[in-house]
Amino acid sequence: MASTTKKSKDDGFNDVESESLEQIDACQNEIDALNEKASEEILKVEQKYNKLRKPFFEKRNEIIKRIPNFWVTAFINHSQISAILEEEEEECLHFLSKLEVEEFEDIKSGYRIKFHFDENPFFDNQVLVKEFCLGGAAGPVSSSTVINWKEGKDLRKQQHKQQQQQNNRRKRQLEFKTFFDWFADNSDPVNDEIAELLKDDIWPNPLQYYLVPDIEVEAEENENSEEFGDEENIDEEEDEDEEENK
Repeated sequence: MASTTKKSKDDGFNDVESESLEQIDACQNEIDALNEKASEEILKVEQKYNKLRKPFFEKRNEIIKRIPNFWVTAFINHSQISAILEEEEEECLHFLSKLEVEEFEDIKSGYRIKFHFDENPFFDNQVLVKEFCLGGAAGPVSSSTVINWKEGKDLRKQQHKQQQQQNNRRKRQLEFKTFFDWFADNSDPVNDEIAELLKDDIWPNPLQYYLVPDIEVEAEENENSEEFGDEENIDEEEDEDEEENK
C-alpha cells in the first residue's frame, strides 16, 4: 500500500503538525494492511461456507422438482423480474425445472447462472448458462449459451416483431427488453441488474417469492380481523354505556 503524500512545514505546517501527520499516515497504512488481510480472510470464510451450503442447495432443488411451476411462479412474483417477462416467455419458463447459481472458486472473479429445462416446444437446449468473468485480464465479460430455437419458436424474433408493430403505431421507438433479450445481452456485465437479482435475491431464498401471494392474503386476513375486532370492541363499549345510563 503506497503511502500518502507527506506534508512538511514548507507546506504551511509546523514541526509538531508535520510529525503528527506522518504518524497518522503510518497508522492509516497499518489500517489499510489489516483491511486487505480481512478481505482475504472473509474470502476464505465465504469459500468455506459455499462448500457447506452446496449440498443443501442441491437437496432444495431436488425437493423443488416436486412442485410444478415453482421457478416461474417465483419469477412472476418478483416485481423486477416479472417486469421483463412477456406472456410467451412465461409459458416457456413453465418448463424450467431447475435453477443453479455457481460462484467461482475465487468468488470475486465471477459466477454462472444455469437454467435447466425439461423438453419443451421452444428450443432444444437442456441447459442455458449465463456466465460472468469479472476478474480477467481483459476486464469484465459475460457470455450466454446460444439458444437452439425450434422452427417458428424464436421468442426474441416474435417479440421484436411485435415491438416494431407497436412502435409503428406510436410513431416513436420504445426501449424493449425481455427475459430472453436479457439472457443474450452481454454488453454490460458489471451492471447486469437482473443477474444480480437472480444471484443475490431469488437464489438464496426462492421460497419467499413463491409464497408471496399467500403471505399477502394472510396479511389482508389479519388486517380484516383487526378491523372486525375494533368494531366488536366499539359495540361492547356502546352496550356498556347504555347499561350505565339505564
